[in-house]
Amino acid sequence: MDDKTVPAIVLGSDVTGLGALRCLHMAGIPAYVACPAGDLATRSRWFRPTPGTPWDGKIGRGAEEALRAMPIDEAVLIPGADDAALWLADLPSSDLASKFHVTTSSRRSLEILQDKTLFARFLADNDIPHPRTYTIASPEDIDTIPFGELDRVFIKPANSQRFSQIVGAKGIWAHSKQELVDIWRRLDGQGFKLMAQEYVPGTSADHYFIDGFRDRNGVLAGLLARRRIRIFPPDFGNSSYCYSIPLDEIAGAVESLTQLLTKLDYRGIFSAEFKRDARNGVLRILEVNTRAWWYVEFAALCGVNVCKMAYQDALGLPVEQASRNYRMGAGCVSLYGDIKTVLAQDASTRGPLWKVLWQWAHSHTHAFRLSDPAPGLSIVRKMGGNYLRRFVGGKKPTQPHENRAQ
Repeated sequence: MDDKTVPAIVLGSDVTGLGALRCLHMAGIPAYVACPAGDLATRSRWFRPTPGTPWDGKIGRGAEEALRAMPIDEAVLIPGADDAALWLADLPSSDLASKFHVTTSSRRSLEILQDKTLFARFLADNDIPHPRTYTIASPEDIDTIPFGELDRVFIKPANSQRFSQIVGAKGIWAHSKQELVDIWRRLDGQGFKLMAQEYVPGTSADHYFIDGFRDRNGVLAGLLARRRIRIFPPDFGNSSYCYSIPLDEIAGAVESLTQLLTKLDYRGIFSAEFKRDARNGVLRILEVNTRAWWYVEFAALCGVNVCKMAYQDALGLPVEQASRNYRMGAGCVSLYGDIKTVLAQDASTRGPLWKVLWQWAHSHTHAFRLSDPAPGLSIVRKMGGNYLRRFVGGKKPTQPHENRAQ
């Protein structure tokens, strides 16, 4: 790429920001990252702060001013967080559109996918398999929930990004109707919009993901399927080990997702999560991320570089379609979380230890790369420091990266 190549700006941090930066580097696209100082992405050899006064990527009053003041002719913006994706939906109709390019859906489509209440209603209206979900606006709404008919129930937010940042989890178990009332009152008092959802029965290995990109012409230019094997933290955490599988293995999920994206006229990067219901084998859709996510670099290493596709689409260029015959059976591990998960499992659950070690040895990791070693080394240093403080001061170690969005 020469100096006249339009650069990209990643609005993302931690593993997601680092992964998107590496995806763009693989494609030969010059890139900047808008993230906080000291973030994991800043450790990369390819990291460059945004031109002029570095921008931390926060969406708020100063975001448009930061873009206007940026000494750059033009750039493509790629979101790595829900709020960034929603904010960028308004950019094409602003005065910044001539300078900054983005591939995005309508604000309404993004709101439906990001707001879990709207999402559940849309799925029900279009007969797309999903967990039974009940919006809670008052204690009276809880009385209408058929608690005894449901497998297990948990309470979750309409806005998962803010909930995860404040509560530190994606959901909270409610083992009885009264416990559900108590949890709802506490969280409602903190301003959260909430719902109750049936937990789809099954194990962590019953979770599947379809990652990809849908372009301005409605073409699914890239699709990749992966299966989760382990999760951290348990129940409401993120995949700590997964591997790529053929799309045919979850054809029903591909059909449901295609229907959903078509009805919403969705355009952009996505990552959709499904779970196979242990009662009847139905693949139920749980959520759809509308931006780059934790495993975005893994998808590119398997042959589906959605950041490259987003860049091409934003500039009106032909979008190169990825082969459906991508690399199958490739594993990816979030090593810190997976170590904790494996140590907490008994042998009957995790299988023989040699198999886990083989998986780790033959898998990609989120941060460790021989070609870009500093981010991985920074995590090792932080892990070491955490455990040293634990043994010296009795403090619980913190997780090396805190971005909970997949």
